[in-house]
Amino acid sequence: MQAAPSTPPAAPQPAAPAAPAPAQAANPAPVAPAVPPVAASPTAPQPAAPAPEAPAPAQAVNPAPVAPPAPPVVASPAVANGPASVADLAQGLLGAVVNISTSQKVKDEGVGPSPKVPEGSPFQDFFNDFFKNRNGQSNNHKVSSLGSGFVIDPKGYIVTNNHVIEGADDIEVTFPSGNKLKARLIGTDTKTDLSVLKVEPKQPLTSVHFGDSSTMRIGDWVMAIGNPFGLGGSVTVGIVSARGRNINAGPYDNFIQTDAAINKGNSGGPLFNMKGEVIGINTAIISPSGGSIGIGFAVPSELASGVVAQLMDFGETRRGWLGVRIQPVTDDVAQSLGLDAAKGALVAGVIKGGPVDNGSIKAGDVILKFDGKVVNEMRDLPRVVAESPVGKEVDVEIMRDGKQQTVKVTLGRLEDSNDKAAAADTDNSAPGLAPDDNGNDDGNGVINPDQGDEGDDSDGQDQGDQQQNPAPQAVQNVLGMKLQALNADNRKSFGIADSVDGVVIMEIAPGSAAGEKGLKAGDVIVEVAQEFMQSPGAVLAKVNTLKKEGRRNAQMMIASANGDLRFIAVPLE
Repeated sequence: MQAAPSTPPAAPQPAAPAAPAPAQAANPAPVAPAVPPVAASPTAPQPAAPAPEAPAPAQAVNPAPVAPPAPPVVASPAVANGPASVADLAQGLLGAVVNISTSQKVKDEGVGPSPKVPEGSPFQDFFNDFFKNRNGQSNNHKVSSLGSGFVIDPKGYIVTNNHVIEGADDIEVTFPSGNKLKARLIGTDTKTDLSVLKVEPKQPLTSVHFGDSSTMRIGDWVMAIGNPFGLGGSVTVGIVSARGRNINAGPYDNFIQTDAAINKGNSGGPLFNMKGEVIGINTAIISPSGGSIGIGFAVPSELASGVVAQLMDFGETRRGWLGVRIQPVTDDVAQSLGLDAAKGALVAGVIKGGPVDNGSIKAGDVILKFDGKVVNEMRDLPRVVAESPVGKEVDVEIMRDGKQQTVKVTLGRLEDSNDKAAAADTDNSAPGLAPDDNGNDDGNGVINPDQGDEGDDSDGQDQGDQQQNPAPQAVQNVLGMKLQALNADNRKSFGIADSVDGVVIMEIAPGSAAGEKGLKAGDVIVEVAQEFMQSPGAVLAKVNTLKKEGRRNAQMMIASANGDLRFIAVPLE
């Protein structure tokens, strides 16, 4: 047992801590507690010092495992670089895309009378013969145009844009094989700029089918095929740049925007997804030069597929019709109606004889949902109504008198709306409601606010009461407006129709809130906060009531001289 004390001089202990053994012993957690007994000897303190330092390197190693999660954030090469190739996809689709050429006979206006040449001039015979021959020639010449299209049915049905074939006397379709066939027009829809043609092939044609554009996301890859500048089948690739674009091309604007190169001649051609499905029909571009700058627009398949199916089946469209006039819900109107945000479509009028003339929907209602589809803004409603089947009973969620409720409506047919409006025009009990004299209803069945109105007062008074002019009253000043009850004199002065009733604005104070909202002399206040106004005093009383209630705006139904209605929220000063 004495050998133990003698071991220190025999083996110098300083060498032991220099060896890696202590550091390795420090790694296992159970070994560390064994070190303190060694430190009890007087000579051990120095060897023991390295032992506590061993855990520090072990802790420094611990953070290292945190770094590996970073690599999954890095995009894969396939995503970063896009599709390696679309050659196989294009090869299978090119056979269904066609070139469309049209010709139209245009009548010349003539070359005019021959110039007066001095008698005896050496040029007299020349000019007389020249103009005699020119005026004797045909006054017609042909104008040609080029576009694109695609086969949607092997039997020979072809989809293109209406503007490609509009007014054409002759339509010819050229296939990738070089074969040419005459085409006839099956049906066209100017509101979506779509047309369906029919050729008579000897054998079934290569065709494509519609996909679901609603599933496309911004950034998804797309491929356009068409006939740019008459060059023939050309393939370009890009992405979906945006969705739901409104370029004021029509009442149902909901375009897909893409940076795939689209040029003149591409109109009517398909826009494919990477599955080879048609998710859009190339229709328009924005370009200062006439060539592609990466801003092209395609009619989405979610809209086009239904239109094309109706044109193929009936040769015409059969759209749902609600029979109301609408206007946007502004922030002021939303606040005055108790809405939490500016959303929905504000009903400004109801067409007499239309689907909701039974009172299910009234002027002043805000349509929030239609057949389960949210109406975020005014322009959403025309599209969802038009896409609904004629005769379908739908649930319409509205805000009325500050309360949300759901009403049931059976849709009419938009194409019959002109007849309804014409009937209303011949009814002495109500002036005509848009469509206007040209039969233009903006194509949406939800009539534009500036196109007329049915003239029915929402208070339910009959026309006999409306025809009685109230006794003249003194002019009343309200919110910067000088008001007067309607009478024969001011009706004549402002040209106000007999069917319009309410309180007329005689004058607007410069800089007033009413003037800033677009009100002008000759406008008629029909309602304030959904109450009919018969006198200037009634307007003043209602405004004062709203102020006491802490309201910031007064919602007014305003009639123009011819009976067109609109709603305006006037700030309560």
